[in-house]
Amino acid sequence: MAARKGVLLVISAPSGTGKSTLVHELLRRMEDVEFSVSFTTRKMREGEADGLDYHFIDRGRFDAMIGSGEFLEWADVFRERYGTGRSVSLLKLASGRDLILDIDIQGGRQVRASGIDAVSVFVLPPSFPTLKSRLLSRGSDSDEQVATRLAMARGEADEVKYYDYVVVNDDLESAVDQLATILSAERLRVSRRGPVTEDILSTFPAE
Repeated sequence: MAARKGVLLVISAPSGTGKSTLVHELLRRMEDVEFSVSFTTRKMREGEADGLDYHFIDRGRFDAMIGSGEFLEWADVFRERYGTGRSVSLLKLASGRDLILDIDIQGGRQVRASGIDAVSVFVLPPSFPTLKSRLLSRGSDSDEQVATRLAMARGEADEVKYYDYVVVNDDLESAVDQLATILSAERLRVSRRGPVTEDILSTFPAE
């Protein structure tokens, strides 16, 4: 039996907030935590690897997986679909591994509605002008795509009130520190450390 239950850490943010960089740094810094590799119907980008960055599948297979209940959550994002595999996620959590879900607000809603024990963090930019500057400086999106992402950002940011924690990504190191603090504290919840607690209590004399 695992010493504790794994933490399902849901991280959402408007596009351009730096969420992926934060997740990468958190994974580099902390042990016993994994990135949940999502399924997606979008095309593989240069530098990506199937099974490492995403599981790249076609729309037909994705729809079949929806029908058979194989996703913990899934969403349509910019005309492509993304989803988190249910069975592998639950197995890793049961083994005591923490799992990070880098998902949008649609996925966050589905995780909340599912009733699964999850900890949610919303990442905000320090300001809307900063978000716009970051999107433009990436150079990977057309002007139309940038405009679409900015238009969506307002509605996405309004979802922060439904999350457990908020982290403002103004300084990378500080933001990663805050994420690490959240995960470390959640690992110590009594509800996740039942086996350890029971083992210690068993050494105490009976009343």
